[in-house]
Amino acid sequence: MSPLSVTGANPLRDALDRRLPRIAGPSGLVIFGVTGDLSRKKLMPAVYDLANRGLLPPGFSLVGFARREWADEDFAQEVHDAVKAHARTPFREEVWQQLIQGMRFVQGSFDDDDAFETLRSTIEDLDKKQGTGGNFAFYLSVPPSAFPVVVRQLKKHGLADPPSGSWRRAVIEKPFGHDLASAKELNQVVHEVFPAEAVFRIDHYLGKETVQNILALRFANQMFEPIWNRSYVDHVQITMAEDIGIGGRAGYYDGIGAARDVIQNHLLQLLALTAMEEPAAFDADALVTEKAKVLGAVRLPKDLAKATVRGQYAAGWQGGEKVIGYLQEEGTDPRSKTDTYAAIKLEIDNRRWAGVPFYLRTGKRLGRRVTEIAVVFQRAPHSPFDHTATEELGQNALVIRVQPDEGVTIRFGSKVPGTSMEIRDVSMDFAYGESFTESSPEAYERLILDVLLGDANLFPRTEEVELSWKILDPIEEYWDTHGTPAQYASGTWGPAEADEMLARDGRSWRRP
Repeated sequence: MSPLSVTGANPLRDALDRRLPRIAGPSGLVIFGVTGDLSRKKLMPAVYDLANRGLLPPGFSLVGFARREWADEDFAQEVHDAVKAHARTPFREEVWQQLIQGMRFVQGSFDDDDAFETLRSTIEDLDKKQGTGGNFAFYLSVPPSAFPVVVRQLKKHGLADPPSGSWRRAVIEKPFGHDLASAKELNQVVHEVFPAEAVFRIDHYLGKETVQNILALRFANQMFEPIWNRSYVDHVQITMAEDIGIGGRAGYYDGIGAARDVIQNHLLQLLALTAMEEPAAFDADALVTEKAKVLGAVRLPKDLAKATVRGQYAAGWQGGEKVIGYLQEEGTDPRSKTDTYAAIKLEIDNRRWAGVPFYLRTGKRLGRRVTEIAVVFQRAPHSPFDHTATEELGQNALVIRVQPDEGVTIRFGSKVPGTSMEIRDVSMDFAYGESFTESSPEAYERLILDVLLGDANLFPRTEEVELSWKILDPIEEYWDTHGTPAQYASGTWGPAEADEMLARDGRSWRRP
């Protein structure tokens, strides 16, 4: 008997087995805007956590680029402090000592040619000392206005062109433009320098384990897909609620608002994953094809006055504390019409979803922090029970909880114990934290690793971005010329007008 049949080993099978840990090959990461909150709270801790889990190569290199007058040692201390404060995994000195060998810092502004020449020589030096193989990803954690400058500088100084047998990739944070026209302009600039397959647009929601579980829930289980259509689904609600205000982000947030900040990317991506047809394979091209079909089939109701709502949080109570309203936040224009709450009704013009409304809402200073997708089913066409037996029975629902308590809840009717026939809603709950011994990786861990591996499954492509703006632009244009945002008290679930929007359809918002 051969060794293969004795051990059961099969090199080809094992190489394709996605259950095995995927480890990045020789590579490095350059972070532009490395002194910002995103880098400190998410990116640098994610890099350490990947290293701590053994998913980065021994010679992995991390280069920071910013205006600060730091030496390499200052940058290493900044990373150390960020890791100590925000890393998900325990700090281990041996991992840190290995990681620090590849840390470098380049001081300069985005239009500084000398700084980019220093960056080029730094990367060449790391290739020799750390064995990065010429493979580098450039993470643009910078304002959208700086994207074109940085990308063109990378091209000008030869940093975007990989040596033979190597790769160079660009990672772009949202927002991907301000509207369709600016998104197209940004895409054109980026693709003049990097080919489409080398551009990774980060939507951190797509890195969340529960978002990926939408695909597993739908397409790996026979019990859900047969009823995932207009014959059984009454409507779908997609909610992303935050209990915080804008804090010190007035400079960024004012003029952008909730719809541009959240609906255009996060919520429309969740809609696409919820409504798409089964892809031919679990790869980037197949997933993009099906998501783009859904986004291209989205239709706005004719009367935007009745199908959209925007609001601003006013003063109120949040977590037992008195909080100020949006217009009183430091740095906010007191005449601002920027929305901190947005709710819209969409329809999908295809055979599966015709006539099924999708209600999307997001807001700040709402009742609690929660993101969920609720698929609400139609009532039974006939009930043999008396009305009094089912008066407390709602509609069946399948709720996918994206955050903070990741899992899935199914709501259905059950008989109340006793001699009489009385039926009430009960819930059957699946929680990630209780069902698996290994905790879910943080979204940025997964996405950074995917960038280094060249796996584009979880990254929106150009077509998706532009289709999303085509959906949102008419709403924003309508809001610009019609009235002002409705006010809602902090700590509530949004303006009354949003409740009225669903009430006109004979429905109501869930209270998560």
